[in-house]
Amino acid sequence: MIHRKVLPLLLVLLLALTALAGCNKLMHGIVLPLYSKLTLDIPDVSRDEVICFALYTVHDGVMKMTAQLYPLKDDEDRTVRLQVMQNKKWKEIATTEIIEDGWTAHFRVKNWDHSRDIQYRVAHGNKAFYTGTIKKDPVNKDTIVVAAFTGNAIYKWAGGDIPKDDIVANIKRLDPDLLFFSGDQVYDHYWHYAYWLKFGREFGDVIRNIPTISIPDDHDVGQDNLWGEAGKKCHTRTGDDGGYAADIDYVKMVERAQTSHLPDPYDPRPVKNDIKVYYTDITVGGVNFAILEDRKFKSAPPEGMIPQQGDRPDHVVEPGYDPEKLDIDGAKLLGERQLKFLEDWATQWDDCHMKAVLSQTIFACASHSSGDTENRVYADLDSNGWPQSARNRALEKIRKAYAVMIAGDQHLATVIHHGVDQWCDSGYSFCVPSIANFHLRWWDPLEPGKNRKKGMPEHLGNFHEGFNNKIRMIAVANPAFEPNHDSLTTRAAGFGVVKFKKSTREITFECWPREVDITSPDDSQYTGWPVTIRQEDNYGRDAVAWLPRIVVRGTVTPVIQVIDEKNGEMVYTLRIKGQRFDPKVFRKGTYTVKIRNGKREKVLRGVSSVSGKGSKTRVVQL
Repeated sequence: MIHRKVLPLLLVLLLALTALAGCNKLMHGIVLPLYSKLTLDIPDVSRDEVICFALYTVHDGVMKMTAQLYPLKDDEDRTVRLQVMQNKKWKEIATTEIIEDGWTAHFRVKNWDHSRDIQYRVAHGNKAFYTGTIKKDPVNKDTIVVAAFTGNAIYKWAGGDIPKDDIVANIKRLDPDLLFFSGDQVYDHYWHYAYWLKFGREFGDVIRNIPTISIPDDHDVGQDNLWGEAGKKCHTRTGDDGGYAADIDYVKMVERAQTSHLPDPYDPRPVKNDIKVYYTDITVGGVNFAILEDRKFKSAPPEGMIPQQGDRPDHVVEPGYDPEKLDIDGAKLLGERQLKFLEDWATQWDDCHMKAVLSQTIFACASHSSGDTENRVYADLDSNGWPQSARNRALEKIRKAYAVMIAGDQHLATVIHHGVDQWCDSGYSFCVPSIANFHLRWWDPLEPGKNRKKGMPEHLGNFHEGFNNKIRMIAVANPAFEPNHDSLTTRAAGFGVVKFKKSTREITFECWPREVDITSPDDSQYTGWPVTIRQEDNYGRDAVAWLPRIVVRGTVTPVIQVIDEKNGEMVYTLRIKGQRFDPKVFRKGTYTVKIRNGKREKVLRGVSSVSGKGSKTRVVQL
């Protein structure tokens, strides 16, 4: 008899051979169902529970939900209903047809009452029901809490399943206002559906009651790296020549399952091959989050740009290279559409006090060793440190909103203060640790960091990373240099928590190991955390001059926008704390200053810069 731990490996081999041979009927009719049944124990669909889980968000009065079903039999109904509890009775408010490719059902309900908790029920037939609560918008909470995750690998090194019970228990203890899964929720490159069901069974008990952002990364869509090239179809299964490796319908199925419940996209035009987009924003409790697709529009490294060095074309593993030659003219990162989105997003503050960016990975190459400590990687083109010029354009847009950045992907938890022209002239990022960290990475610089504060370890401080980008490493959770393969903690696995305190405009990053109780005084975070910053630290650029101090009468916490009259560009927009603000500017000249709160607005034109902070005052009645 074949051992149960060996059988999945044989099935993976059969799956790969079937895919390479192009035998789609064999794959979908026999191999995939057998693979999923034996490795993931998908329940028999004759059970009452045909609904696995549901994800939802609410934004701007619209509630969107994706219900994920198990496969149905040919004679079973393809209609799903959404009901809410009213006067102690279930009231049906929407129906939708199931999309069989991925077995999802999608709801979009306008005029949602977000001022109260609403109990909901997804119904199929007369026996299958999935219940949960759509939470009211926590606008009255002072501190908005986000729990953030990445890298949901499933199998242990020696075989067997990695439980997620400790993470789910901590989510329940934390009771966050938003869940963010930044990518690699699924690591199987051929059978997203089965592993997505498993993801739902593991996290569904908390997802059913908490708004959830999930965005797919490279492994979710079935490849090692993703340089999306605006929807191009690539020709290698690993994705090395840019674009999407899997069948386009497979990519659409993955994105439909993971992102259809997100708020409507900023610009819904599809990219090449009719692949949809999902970049958008959502406001939760007065904190506004931009959701980026930082892989979809990204350029691939041109063929021959770097000689193949080892087994990965995305890695520079030989010293002595010239980082500037890697900064290819015209290479894209976010693409023009998302840059326009960020510019507009930075100006919109009507429903929020603070802003953050959610992306798949951070805008830096923040590791030196990959896989093991002997494998030094000088530059990783899969990171958002490349291409450098495009990376800088992204940071320049993000900092206009004084936004912090939250991401995953790197397998290494870090807090970084980013710089474009100077160290720390842009925002902070928090890369959260992987849920189950199989592929280890280390931040292990060869020289000590510059400008370290007293007592700071040598691996912290100011650095040029592998693409010569300026970063200040604030905290890093390296794995042990000889990790215990049976310990998730020595492999630096875990999850992140971000707390936005609106009254003080402070942001706190927490980095928790696996297998702890976050409420226990005996358990602690990874060394270097928590890290607390001020909102204004996210535009750390030094002032060249100042505008007169703005003192606002008649309202509190107004929005102030500064526009450079020389070129008409918006310098930044910020909802200030209190009633006074000293606007910094980055060249001497004249500026337009807009002060608004709701429908009330005052516009000051021809405001001349002054040399000293607070040396002049303008009182504005709003």
